[in-house]
Amino acid sequence: MTDLSKLKVAITHDWLVGGGAEKVVLELHHMFPDAPIYTSYATDEWRKKLDNKVVTGWLQHFGKLRKFMVLPRIWWFEHLDLSEYDLVISSSGNGEAFAVKTHKNTLHVNYCHSPTHYYWRHYDQYVREPGFGVFNPVVRTALKLLLSPLRKWDYKAAQRADVMIANSSHIQADIRRYYDRESTVIFPPVDTKPFQETSSQSRNGFLVLGRQVPQKRQILAVEACTNLGLPLTVVGSGPENSRLRTAAGPSVSFDTDASDQDVRQYMANSQAFLFCGTDDFGIAPVEAMAAGTPVIAYKAGGALDYVQPGITGEFFEENSSESLSQVLSAFDSSKYSPDGIKRASNKFSIVSFHKTLQDLLNSAIQ
Repeated sequence: MTDLSKLKVAITHDWLVGGGAEKVVLELHHMFPDAPIYTSYATDEWRKKLDNKVVTGWLQHFGKLRKFMVLPRIWWFEHLDLSEYDLVISSSGNGEAFAVKTHKNTLHVNYCHSPTHYYWRHYDQYVREPGFGVFNPVVRTALKLLLSPLRKWDYKAAQRADVMIANSSHIQADIRRYYDRESTVIFPPVDTKPFQETSSQSRNGFLVLGRQVPQKRQILAVEACTNLGLPLTVVGSGPENSRLRTAAGPSVSFDTDASDQDVRQYMANSQAFLFCGTDDFGIAPVEAMAAGTPVIAYKAGGALDYVQPGITGEFFEENSSESLSQVLSAFDSSKYSPDGIKRASNKFSIVSFHKTLQDLLNSAIQ
């Protein structure tokens, strides 16, 4: 077995601003604390979290404008000199960090959070609503004009890594579909311990949590619980908040300023966590499982890897409030074992991530 600590390692990531992908980078940093982390942009908060190992270039000075700078980002990552490293681990989702070029003797392992959404699976959705406010018409036109060459570039760049890792079975299928490549599934690291240690006071009502944006589909939970008169707590904020409040009946309550401890307690005290969107993985549902709470999820995306009907939760088949209502009407939280659900969450823990990745790296190096 190779001593990984003796390898000269570099990490690349699209950008460091916050989210599930950054949690992967944080654990890569814990595994390889001396490795520099090359990225197109980083907040001060993430520089500190990563012990000032972050390396940025001239793109850092463009702030929010960096979102529009696809071609400059491509150029920057492709021109990084990584020839001195034995191992390069790229972490990429909707960016270009996997496009780095490495020496022939360097092992390049890519952790893929998703093939780029706006080139592939979610292209039509991004054309309808790019998410850039007043700049939407410009972004929409650029996407239409550049789609073909950017897809060709993205496909070519995806062939550069020696080994590809998918963060879920859903993404593994997308990598095969869009990049013609096989990959190994290694689930992202979820900090399950604080949730497992939170005691349930009494389980009552249902919970949705997260940034309130259209693609998360929290509106389905609000509509279903309103129509059935079931208690629902909606935790979080975002541009959908006013729409959710308008649709909510008296059984629905909101908390837009919950602390981390509040979130853990909400999860531990809920009959079930409702997950209505299609996510590449979805960390919040696994956190709910770590609190012993079953998950009711739309049957798609990353949820297919952690929702086991009758054991850790249930699926609703159609992405509609009517389909969710049918499941909620028949749902009995007493049929689920909180301790069993907590044990199931261990598969997605930080400890599991470290061990699985170490095993893969050792195998790839051998």
